[in-house]
Amino acid sequence: MLQGTTARPPSDDVPREPVSTVVLAAGEGTRMRSATPKVLHTLAGRPLVEHAVRAAAGVEPDELTVVVGHGRQAVTEQLSELAEALGREVDTVVQEQQLGTGHAVSCGLSRLTRADSGTVLVTYGDIPLLDATTLSKLLSEHRAAGNAVTVLTAVVDEPTGYGRMLRDDDGRITGIVEQKDATAEQAAVREINSGVYAFDAAFLDDALRRLSTENAQGELYLTDAVSIARADGHAAGALVCDDPWLVEGVNDRVQLAKLGAELNRRLVLHWMREGVTVTDPSSVWLDCDVELAPDVVVEPGVQLRSGTTVGTGAVVGPDTTLTGCAVREGASVVRSHGEGAEVAAGASAGPFTFLRRGTRLGPDGKVGAFVEVKNADIGRGTKVPHLSYVGDATIGEHSNIGAASVFVNYDGVAKHHTVIGSHARTGADNMFVAPVRVGDGAYTAAGSVVTDDVPPGAMAVARGRQRNIEGWVAKRRPGTAADQAAQRALGETTTNPTSHAP
Repeated sequence: MLQGTTARPPSDDVPREPVSTVVLAAGEGTRMRSATPKVLHTLAGRPLVEHAVRAAAGVEPDELTVVVGHGRQAVTEQLSELAEALGREVDTVVQEQQLGTGHAVSCGLSRLTRADSGTVLVTYGDIPLLDATTLSKLLSEHRAAGNAVTVLTAVVDEPTGYGRMLRDDDGRITGIVEQKDATAEQAAVREINSGVYAFDAAFLDDALRRLSTENAQGELYLTDAVSIARADGHAAGALVCDDPWLVEGVNDRVQLAKLGAELNRRLVLHWMREGVTVTDPSSVWLDCDVELAPDVVVEPGVQLRSGTTVGTGAVVGPDTTLTGCAVREGASVVRSHGEGAEVAAGASAGPFTFLRRGTRLGPDGKVGAFVEVKNADIGRGTKVPHLSYVGDATIGEHSNIGAASVFVNYDGVAKHHTVIGSHARTGADNMFVAPVRVGDGAYTAAGSVVTDDVPPGAMAVARGRQRNIEGWVAKRRPGTAADQAAQRALGETTTNPTSHAP
């Protein structure tokens, strides 16, 4: 199951207790060395905090609160958009001072209306691969064991930076020690605390009031709630996550890139298993919400970004980047860049095409090499083969736009529209100065600057008549290579009048 998808807890005969979720996303993230709040750095097209909230929302909690702090306005705006997309409320509460994870959870509980009953799930805004399925398993384990607290843990080869899980000789959880407070023996433990917990709500509320700042960082550690539970005689347990990637966090850009590569690997594998051919998985990058149909072919060097869909049998790439584009059945986009464009069934774009926002290329149409299109409808079977700019235009069906054509749509103040009819044939090196209309079946001569409407079936010629000035080179450029070449050619013509005959 892909990250963020809904995973309902397994049903049983026990009535469902209220579940509240607190996502901690207040930290500054100084190691990112960025003006952007850490949780707004993106992975596979989504901010880190969106990954976390989608996973939390996937267990369908009764309440979902995000604790914000650094960059709170930007984070809150992002969460507001996400709440609308999810169709549910995502509340926020501000942690004014960063006084530790225990303090952050206290801030979160202050916003919950059911903080005294049921289960409180605590997770983080910088664990992007954690999914709803794993959170659902944690909740199920917590409920089945009757624990006061259940910790999501993992066994890793390199535990540096994480809190270590402490167990007694019988394997029971006794506490968690942060790395800065760990002895050498404790630091050697490879089972780490992910920072994700399921708490009995009433116990959590009591434990938070009893946390102490007697530690190396002088902060209120949420981890101390585990030892408080054991000291009070409550059950404390753990669910060991068998996929450590799911609980790995982001603290700097190195980890961001590392997790980004792993998430991308999983996305590519998912789509290959759904029937998509990816000829070089290592060079293809996909965002989370990309949709690919069976029998799509993705060639090397392709980036498919947020909002892009590709229909059955379409070919994308090589070396193509598409953002928010729709590529329909059997279409192809080769060595091109697109944003907010639609390529209809059987159409082709590229190589080296720039499909800008508002482009709609009709069925079986073509835009070719070094063509830029913006805010334009190009009809069925119509071709813009090469070296042209089409902006703010409507082109009918089965027309052909000559090479090096420019739709002159901007007068310095406002944009204007050009209309080319169906079955029209426009010459090379045309300028269409908008607003202008070329009728169905009309032709335009090469080199024309079209400023007036062209009636259906007419031929427009809008260029000066050619005039040859004989002997100009001999007079103005005597002795040059051009003059010498001309003299030789003129001599050959004089001695052999038929030398240039067809």
